Amino acid sequence: MLVCFSYSTAPSFPKYFHSLFYFLNLYDTKMLNYIPLVLFSFCFFPCLLLVSAQFNNEIDLSWGGDRAKFIDNGNLLQLSLDQISGAGFQTKNEYLFGKIDMQIKVVPGNSAGTVTAYYLSSSGSTHDEIDFEFLGNVSGEPYILHTNIYTQGKGEREQQFYLWFDPRLDFHTYSILWNEHQIIFSVDGTPIRVFRNAEHLGVPYPKSQPMRLYSSLWCADNWATKGGIVKTDWSRAPFVASYRAFKTNACTYSAGKSSCSLPLVKGSWWNHQALSNGHLRKLQWVQRNYMIYNYCTDYKRFPQGVPPECKLNN
Repeated sequence: MLVCFSYSTAPSFPKYFHSLFYFLNLYDTKMLNYIPLVLFSFCFFPCLLLVSAQFNNEIDLSWGGDRAKFIDNGNLLQLSLDQISGAGFQTKNEYLFGKIDMQIKVVPGNSAGTVTAYYLSSSGSTHDEIDFEFLGNVSGEPYILHTNIYTQGKGEREQQFYLWFDPRLDFHTYSILWNEHQIIFSVDGTPIRVFRNAEHLGVPYPKSQPMRLYSSLWCADNWATKGGIVKTDWSRAPFVASYRAFKTNACTYSAGKSSCSLPLVKGSWWNHQALSNGHLRKLQWVQRNYMIYNYCTDYKRFPQGVPPECKLNN
């Protein structure tokens, strides 16, 4: 398996090896057999970016002025929202396939009308996009985690979930794994949604447009909480969302070229085409107990039949 690294950003070898051991074991313990090849590739093919760094080394504060700020020597990032503006940031790098992790603590207390967005996106009218959006709620009512996928500018692939914990109380890890075969949304290592490549069914798949990671905190009280019935209580502003432990294990893209130009050995996690049995059971548990909306079962919305990718993703 050719897994390649940027020497300027890769962690120390023991830390790298521990992370990679976990990563291989996450999908299939058989993958541990590939460790010798991984060691070889680490030495000779530095191309896959593995980063666990201070935010200010990897992130640009893109809008909102001083409502976006680094604290704790660059290890923590906060976005705030008031009646004048929200704020946002984006990664310095673009990626074409990889795994992205971020620990997020969403707006606490009465967060009705607020949206904390965390997503990968390319640019242009035919962009691709992979979305997490946290829809705020009044105190005591649960957040809704809204997910969506755009391919070549077309979205309308919403799935929504409650979480099995209160995301306002502490940091939790929200992950996107994106390869040529599937996109996996995970929360604290538990998959909640899978979008499989359905090009053979005529469905475009995001595989050629590099994407940046973006996050923003903004007001959407015309729709975010109970369809816009509940408005934002500005007396509670500023609203604050916090971020830490940003990690990427991904191919960067620059000047029309991917940093991972070498083929990866078939069978590696990078090319894994399905969840392990254990992760499939976790996915089914989440979707059975916490999914509150699925476009693939909204027959009123699609009276002529649900989109073709639903055959693979249900």
